[in-house]
Amino acid sequence: MTNSIRDITQADVLLVTGSNTTEAHPVLALQMKKAVRQHGAKLLLIDPREIELADFAYLHLRHKPGTDVALFNAMAHAIIAHGWINEQFITERTEGFAALKEALADWPPERAAVITGVRARDIVAAAQLYAQATNGAIFWAMGITQHTSGTDNVKALSNLALLTGHVGRPGTGLNPLRGQNNVQGACDMGGLVNVYPGYQPVTSEDVRRKFAAGWDVPYESLSPTVGLTVTEVMNGVLDGRVHAIYIMGENPMLSDPNLSHVEEALRAVDFLVVQDIFPNETAELADVILPAASFAEKGGTFTSTERRVQMVRTAFDPPGEARQDWQIIIELANRLGHNWQYGSPAEIFTEMAVLTPQYAGMSHVRLEQDGLQWPCPTPDHPGTPVLHTSQFTRGLGLFCPVAYRPPAEETDEEYPFILSTGRILFHWHGGTMSRRSPGLEAIAPEAEVEINPVDAAQLNIANGDWVCVASRRGEVLAAAKVTRRSPQGTVFMTFHYAEAAVNLLTIDAVDPTAKIPEYKVCAVKLNKTPFVVAASAASSGDKSLTTNN
Repeated sequence: MTNSIRDITQADVLLVTGSNTTEAHPVLALQMKKAVRQHGAKLLLIDPREIELADFAYLHLRHKPGTDVALFNAMAHAIIAHGWINEQFITERTEGFAALKEALADWPPERAAVITGVRARDIVAAAQLYAQATNGAIFWAMGITQHTSGTDNVKALSNLALLTGHVGRPGTGLNPLRGQNNVQGACDMGGLVNVYPGYQPVTSEDVRRKFAAGWDVPYESLSPTVGLTVTEVMNGVLDGRVHAIYIMGENPMLSDPNLSHVEEALRAVDFLVVQDIFPNETAELADVILPAASFAEKGGTFTSTERRVQMVRTAFDPPGEARQDWQIIIELANRLGHNWQYGSPAEIFTEMAVLTPQYAGMSHVRLEQDGLQWPCPTPDHPGTPVLHTSQFTRGLGLFCPVAYRPPAEETDEEYPFILSTGRILFHWHGGTMSRRSPGLEAIAPEAEVEINPVDAAQLNIANGDWVCVASRRGEVLAAAKVTRRSPQGTVFMTFHYAEAAVNLLTIDAVDPTAKIPEYKVCAVKLNKTPFVVAASAASSGDKSLTTNN
């Protein structure tokens, strides 16, 4: 996030897209509601589904899933055509405007209306609302990134912010909402295939020499080769490049796309290690399981979606033989012949701060007092609530023309429905923790598939009926939830339920740049299933409800 959660209420227009904020980020969503109800902000919601935020929206554009670039390009076209641009900001702080303007000439709202299903006049109204705001803030989540065009989606949103100058002030900015509690921190610390901590590229000789010196290892031992992403790792097993996988706090047998392919890879890999706090579907395939500590049983720091680094303190000792993650990793490193001598998370953080410019001014001593937002370059720096206040990291902000590309898999006569996936408020990710809560399980005990009433009537499906949802990769059974929340032609499921593992259906096509899978769009068909058969299997605990074609 370029901005902070606390300055959401300073925006007079909130553009929210690809984020079911009230269910996936409920605490942050309270600030959005507060901005609307108490401060008079106007909410521009761009989402195919009629999520709860639609009740707070001044304008809701329900576009066809996977058509985001077409919609954002048309909004940008309208902003330029009507003279709603911020000329001073563009002149002083950006480059590439001429190229963008030329590319957008082919994107009138009328063209986008055909592709997206949104009326041209509504596209223009949305563009005017955002462009003419005093402070306009954009928020998105995985509904924008989990597409084969995910990188282009984000670039198109960035173009909107640069055209209007809604960057670098409170109540503005480009604000991706992280999907888990320390995803930001994991990325900051090099949990990506192409960078070391602080987003320093592995391909840079100077960077590798810096880390070799900081870690006291030979320079030659640090590879300049970019690693494999999650989906590439599974392919790497099957083509002989990957022989061992070490999985920490993740359940790819539920959360990765095209689960049949994932299962094939995890069964084929020579050696699989799973480090987690509970057994799960992936752990069932593991050669070794390492018992880890939960958040309440370990100390250290988490970095939140707003770049805020905060202390986590141990409340309980880990049970049994469980250990904190850093202790397990150090033990493994030393058994592999190294000599790692870290005595605490504070010592590890000190090394992190030396090698990571954004964290250079932080320490556990400072963080004991309060959280700090990076960049925090010196010990007396107060942290940075708003990024890019006077200039961008690269100097000038770059306009990036992007072309619309349809999703990797579109509907046809055999598979006429678009399937999109996401979360609900009551369960968390793969359900490894939340589905062990009796209270949450009582509220949301079974997988559901949202179906529009028009589609349900045509298929003779009633609310609560068992439905077989099938794609070219697999099929699952779920209870029908007939609701106008999902638009006609689109169905929605969550990925919380192992007995109806929706990722048996999703496609493993990925964005060519970020390599993120297209979880949000694939083609499926629906068939009503006799209740007595499905209920009998479900009541017996038969996991074969989740089958492959």
